[in-house]
Amino acid sequence: MTLTLGHYLTVGAILFSLSVVGIFMNRRNLIVLLMAIELMLLAVNLNFVAFSHYLGDMHGQVFVFFILTVAAAESAIGLAILMLLFRNRRSIDVEDLNTLKG
Repeated sequence: MTLTLGHYLTVGAILFSLSVVGIFMNRRNLIVLLMAIELMLLAVNLNFVAFSHYLGDMHGQVFVFFILTVAAAESAIGLAILMLLFRNRRSIDVEDLNTLKG
């Protein structure tokens, strides 16, 4: 049995839909929201790599490196905000973010 483009796209679609469900079902915990966003980006990256491989073009794989760079920066900033929120409020609920307004 050989893996086709449809198999990769199906796995990517499943991962993407799981991340969307994770975002909508859990709106309180900031860590779970960040993990769902990362899962969404990884699902998109899987589709880029699959299309790049099957089309024989390297542009999709190069684009994945840019997405991973932005995802790493987003995770670092998100975790810094999370640490600030926990230090100030002793909670990581998303609802407590509106209390940080100046």
